[in-house]
Amino acid sequence: MFPTVSQTTPYAALLLRVSLGTLFVLHGGLLKLGTFGLAGTMAYFGQLGYPPVFGAIIAYAELLGGIALILGVWTRLVSLLFIPIMIGATLQHLPNGRMFASPRGGFEFPVLWTVLMLVQAGLGAGALALDPGRLFGARRVATA
Repeated sequence: MFPTVSQTTPYAALLLRVSLGTLFVLHGGLLKLGTFGLAGTMAYFGQLGYPPVFGAIIAYAELLGGIALILGVWTRLVSLLFIPIMIGATLQHLPNGRMFASPRGGFEFPVLWTVLMLVQAGLGAGALALDPGRLFGARRVATA
């Protein structure tokens, strides 16, 4: 009567993938590039003590990685590559306390995003992905 886990897991992975991708596009594209601008984002990273070019790298990584997640392209790799970014965000927000509603934002959301990226990497792309391996006829390896 109810669908099995094996029937719903690909769609759960799809929902997670598209949600995370959309959030990264909004955070990297709309906030960092649109609202603050590339120069503002780079200046902010410089104020934090990082090389300003890291601001550009992170902004474009979030934008392009978010698009890749939405499309389902290299989902596991992109998810794993986001983890160091999210750990960096967690460390930056750590002194501000747990609650993200705290002044300067706490660490709860970066930690959540880190865990969600690990989950996405474990699940893979799920349904409706433009996985290059599938598109170009790469053989699937059966798993137990």
